[in-house]
Amino acid sequence: MRRPRALAAVALAAAGALVVSGACTSAAQDRAAVAPAGGNGGLSGTAPCPGVEGFSCATLTVPLDHGGRVAGTLGLKVAMADNARATKGVLLFLTGGPGQPGVPFVDRLAKRLAPLLKDYRLVMIDQRGTGAGALQCPQLQQEMGSSDLTPPTERAVADCAAAIGPDRRFYGTGDTVADLELLRRALHVRKMTLDGVSYGTYTAERYALAHPHHVARLVLDSVVPQTGYDPMDRAALRAAPRVLTEACAAIGCHTDPAADLAEVVDTYHNGVDVLDALTTWEFVDPDYAAMIDALHTAAGGDPAPLQALIAGVRQGSAATAEELSQGLHASTLCLDGRYPWGRADAPTAGRREALEKAGAELTPADYGPFDAATATGLGTMLSCLYWPRTPVPPLPLEHRRLPGVPVLLLGGDRDLSTPLEWLYDQKKLTPRARVVVVPGAAHSVQSRAVSDKGRQAVFDFLLGR
Repeated sequence: MRRPRALAAVALAAAGALVVSGACTSAAQDRAAVAPAGGNGGLSGTAPCPGVEGFSCATLTVPLDHGGRVAGTLGLKVAMADNARATKGVLLFLTGGPGQPGVPFVDRLAKRLAPLLKDYRLVMIDQRGTGAGALQCPQLQQEMGSSDLTPPTERAVADCAAAIGPDRRFYGTGDTVADLELLRRALHVRKMTLDGVSYGTYTAERYALAHPHHVARLVLDSVVPQTGYDPMDRAALRAAPRVLTEACAAIGCHTDPAADLAEVVDTYHNGVDVLDALTTWEFVDPDYAAMIDALHTAAGGDPAPLQALIAGVRQGSAATAEELSQGLHASTLCLDGRYPWGRADAPTAGRREALEKAGAELTPADYGPFDAATATGLGTMLSCLYWPRTPVPPLPLEHRRLPGVPVLLLGGDRDLSTPLEWLYDQKKLTPRARVVVVPGAAHSVQSRAVSDKGRQAVFDFLLGR
């Protein structure tokens, strides 16, 4: 779900998109569907985006509390292509994290998606708590950077929650979905097609479930299933041997990286560090060549090269809150998620015991070549373990099938951040799914894959070819 910048070779990736098409509705329904809501949701201050030709930037005003119980508003930056009358409507590209802004990536994404932009109006938004409005948690930001696996300290998490204060309950995915509905109205369109990457896929899915009549198509790239993120990351733990073995075959290595991985974790008890490094390294090299070599050397008794890679990844994953807000990341995942102790409204007393009990019940079938300590010691799990008790919204109907609109499920077979297993989990809940897997690609296929197979699949899908 994250967007690491490993070793300065990795830029924070962008993700997500929305599209508009027509529907048979009455004139009264059309007016209601596109009308701004209740004094909020309007776009203001529209002006050319600095340094981005053909795009205008504006501010979308949304209520802090969509339930109306707490006063206050937020101003969310929006970038919009100037072709407002594009024949196929709006393409809203949703970035990931959670915690990553959208507007800073509009120029890069416009180049990547150029074949679509005569037909679609590209729109990007800084979701609440990101970009210029990022939730600021300096110590947590320093400790975790752009990772969601690096374990934070309890003090950093507690200080972050205290800095955000009671408003932290207004930064769940449901709040972002409500913001997107106000954006749709402010853009005066009836339907959108959502193309999200990573956490952006989850946001797109949640929007489609909440507003099925306002969705035309979905592109889901590097899929997080609508049933939510597993804080134990068991799919990634189990997928690591497959990914490394396929990468080894592709580069012609003569080792057994799956066996080496198991030996390393069993010998050094460093599963969290290894998984963190692996899921960052896919942004550096989807063939994982240096990691495969380092794992083999460590399995043979010399851990120094692997330790150096792990240290380099930590250093290279540094990110400012404006690039990826760890305050927003924690707020959202702790509100959205379910943990061994329950949800974020569970008392803090007893959480540790519940986590230990869940860890004791795990078997090798759950964590593959790793161990229970890896599954229970990842960054998101610990962030929410330490997160103070917070009111949570009602659980969504997450097992309801997506609306019967065309959906493209896109993934890379080397992705450990959002492994292919998640894509196929989502397929079970997607009536009109088309699946495209790009060999040799890792996370964020549209923006990062060397092969054009995934991008061409998106172009064909959205242009109706």
